[in-house]
This record gives sequence, C-alpha cells and structure tokens, in this order.
Amino acid sequence: MSYVLVSPDMVAAAAEDLTTLGSTIGAANAAAATSTTEVLAAATDEVSARIAELFGAYGREYQAISAEAAAFHARFLQALNSGAGAYAFAEAANVSPLQTLEQDVLNLVNAPTQLLLGRPLIGNGADATVPGGAGGDGGILFGSGGNGAAGAPGQAGGAGGSAGLWGNGGTGGAGGMGANGGAGGNGGWLLGFGGQGGIGGTGAGAGGA
Repeated sequence: MSYVLVSPDMVAAAAEDLTTLGSTIGAANAAAATSTTEVLAAATDEVSARIAELFGAYGREYQAISAEAAAFHARFLQALNSGAGAYAFAEAANVSPLQTLEQDVLNLVNAPTQLLLGRPLIGNGADATVPGGAGGDGGILFGSGGNGAAGAPGQAGGAGGSAGLWGNGGTGGAGGMGANGGAGGNGGWLLGFGGQGGIGGTGAGAGGA
C-alpha cells in the first residue's frame, strides 16, 4: 500500500506560483490580441488581403483556445486551493485530539511522583508567579527547573527550580530593592547545567549564586 504525504503549505505555494504564471500568460495574450487577430494586408491586391485574413483567422483561433485554457487554469487553481484548505482543516482537526491524548498520558505517568514527591517524573518545573516565589523542580527523569520570580522591595528573588536526572536548573529571580537575587537551580544529576543566579536588587543587594 502506498502513502501520499501532502503539505498544505506546499500546495498553497504551488497554487500561488500557478496564479502568477497564469497572469503572465494572460497579459501576454492580451497584448498580442490586436496585432494577431486584426492583421493588415501588406498591399491592396486580393492575394495580400486573403493572406491577412488567413493570419487573422489563425490569431482569433489562438485567442479562443487561450480563453478556454485560461478557464481551465482558473478551475484547476480553485480545486488546488480547495484541496489545500481541506488538508489544512483536517490537520487542525487531528492535532487537538492528539495533544489531548499526549497530555492525558503524561498526567497519568506523572501522577504518582507528583503526589508523593511534589514533582513530575517527566516534564519541566513551573515558573514561579508570586513575588519571591521559587521555581518548580523539573521531572525526576527528565526536565528543567522552573525560573524563580523577582522579589518585591526588600524581598529576595526566588530560587530557580532544580533539574532531576537530565535537565538544566532554573534561573533565580531578581532581588527586590536592597535584597539579594535568588539562587539558580541545580543542574541534572547526570547531564545539565546549573541555573544562573538572579541579579541583586538596587541598593546593596547581592546577586544569587
């Protein structure tokens, strides 16, 4: 069984190129219409008149065929654009259920360690949202620590969350006025970098470690 892979963006780009090509050919046909369908006789004799009429007939026939080709081109472009739209709609419809399923599976995997240890098995720690709050720790197996939040005036910045086995530590939050910046989170036990300490607040605050 053979499979066909379609990229809506590529189909749309091809349709745009064909539109440009059709416009160029149409402009060239329009520019040549008068000179090819109304050919003037080279002289006033009957033979010259017949030759001019013959060439003019060929020109009119060409213009008629060109009009039919332009109509077919327009219908083809309409079908191409409709196909690209249908594929894009189908992709969008399929993405949402897959993302939901992925998140459901991840939640199921992380539930035991989240309940017992307060951190996921896989995933990044959450960034702190309250002033001076610490970033969440990353997953025990894989995930980086969340970033600490900046402190309020006189409050130290929050510490960055630590990574688990594999990941980087979160960045410490900046210290409030006159307070120290938060410490960066620890890097992964197996692989990862420690987080950068937060900058100290103005008025003698020290940077985080």
